[in-house]
Amino acid sequence: MIKSYIALGTNIEPRYTFLTQAMEALRNKKDINIIKASSIYETAPVGYLEQADFLNMVLEIETTHTAIQLLDVCQDIEQQLGRERDIRFGPRTIDLDILTYNEENIKTDRLLIPHPRMHERAFVLVPLAEIAPKLIIQGLHKNVETLLNEQLEKDLKDVKKWTISESGDE
Repeated sequence: MIKSYIALGTNIEPRYTFLTQAMEALRNKKDINIIKASSIYETAPVGYLEQADFLNMVLEIETTHTAIQLLDVCQDIEQQLGRERDIRFGPRTIDLDILTYNEENIKTDRLLIPHPRMHERAFVLVPLAEIAPKLIIQGLHKNVETLLNEQLEKDLKDVKKWTISESGDE
């Protein structure tokens, strides 16, 4: 089995429902086993700012899929849940990003592993550090905890633990 980490994000209501539907879709795949799930974090948008706040989390999975097969599964789930790609970094029902795949470096037209911007994103590093602080990110030669400690304080302030009682989502 291959160990992989997948980041999930959504900022279109019902956000919590989209997260749970994406997790359920992954759980229903026979070649994917969810090992750990981080807490859910609410985060300010990055890049395109004229949009609602996101809910983000990270899953640790085991799979027998190749990296490209896993990407296909993630993109199929995004499509099933109504993901539209109109605006780069824009609003989305669900986004599933493969952060790591085993300890591999992969560079294809469709997939870059480890995720090329994960080390710059507090909204990825905070939930990833919760479930895998000692995970070494290939190419950067640093663990997640170290990368998180290198984040700017203002970026970290924009990542807050979220609970369902904070929203009308259901």
